[in-house]
Amino acid sequence: MTESIVVTGAAGFIGSNLSRALLERGHAVCGIDNLSQSTMLNVEPLVEHRSFRFVREDVRDGAAMQRLAAGATVVVHLAAFKIPRYGNALDTLLVNTHGTESMLKAAARVGARLVLASTSDVYGKSPHLPFAETNDLYLGETSVKRWAYATSKIFDEHLCFAYQQERGVPVIVLRLFGSYGPGQNRTWWGGPQAVFIDAALRDQPMEVHGDGQQTRSFTYVDDTVDGIVRAMFEERAVGEIFNLGDTRPVTIQALAEKVWRLAGRGEPKVKRVSYQTFGRYEDVRHRVPDIAKARDRLGFTPRVDLDEGLRRTVEWQRAVTAREGTAS
Repeated sequence: MTESIVVTGAAGFIGSNLSRALLERGHAVCGIDNLSQSTMLNVEPLVEHRSFRFVREDVRDGAAMQRLAAGATVVVHLAAFKIPRYGNALDTLLVNTHGTESMLKAAARVGARLVLASTSDVYGKSPHLPFAETNDLYLGETSVKRWAYATSKIFDEHLCFAYQQERGVPVIVLRLFGSYGPGQNRTWWGGPQAVFIDAALRDQPMEVHGDGQQTRSFTYVDDTVDGIVRAMFEERAVGEIFNLGDTRPVTIQALAEKVWRLAGRGEPKVKRVSYQTFGRYEDVRHRVPDIAKARDRLGFTPRVDLDEGLRRTVEWQRAVTAREGTAS
C-alpha cells in the first residue's frame, strides 16, 4: 500500500538514502531539509521523481512543518545536529530539542506516526556491553560539551513517549550505530571513516584520536535504511526503542588501517591527536549494540560487512574527489 511519508533531513546522508528506498517501494515522499549541514547533490537524483517533493525549510518552523505534514501517515525525523566536538553545543541542544517538538506537534495535528532517529551516543560511558535498550544511560558532566548531543537525544526520546502517552502520537525510537557509506558527509560529521578515506586519497596522515584502541560498530547505510523501513511499518514497533547497528566492533586504529589499504599508497600514515586538543572532552571507550530486539520484532540483520562496505564507500568517495579535482 502506498503511504505518504515526510522525511526530515532528507538531503543528508541517511535521509537521502532512505528517501530513495521509500520511492523504490512505491511511496510518496516529502523531503525537508534546510541544507545547513547537507547538500542538494544527495537528492538531485530524486527531484525528478514524480512521487518526491523537496522543500528547503527549517524543522523548527512549526507552522511550516504542520503544513508540509498534511496528509502524511508517517514522519521520519532525521534532521539533527551532532556531537559538538569543535563547538556548536548550543545549536546541538536547541536544534535537536526544538526540531523534535515541532515534528511531534505536526504528527499530532495530522494523525501521523513519528519515527525518531536517536543515537547510540545516549548510552554514553556505560560499562555494560553490548548495549541493550533497557540499559541505564551513563553520561559525563554537564560542563563537558561533548555530552550535549546525547543529552538532546535523551530529551527527544522522553518527549516522544510523553507525546504518545498524553497526545496519542504513535512513536518509534531508533538508536542508530555508526552509519556510513556512499553519500556520507566527508567531514567529522560523517564519522572517522569519512575523514580517514579523504586523508588516504590525498596521501595525508589520518588523524586518530587518543590511543586508537576505542572500539565502534559501523553499519553500512543500506542496512541502516533497511532497519528504519522495517520499523516504520511494523505495528509491534510502536512505543518501542530499537538498536539498529552492526554487532561486529572494530578499533579506530584497525579502521584506519583498513581504509588505508583500500585508499592509500604505501605504509599507513597516522597522526595521533590528543583529546586535550578539544578542551574538556570525553570519549566513549567501547560501543557495540545488542540487536536481539530488532532481530526478533523487525527481522533486522545487518548484511554488509565492514570490508565490503568500506570498499563501496571508498569507490564512491574516490569518484567524488576526482570530480572535484576536475572541476577545479
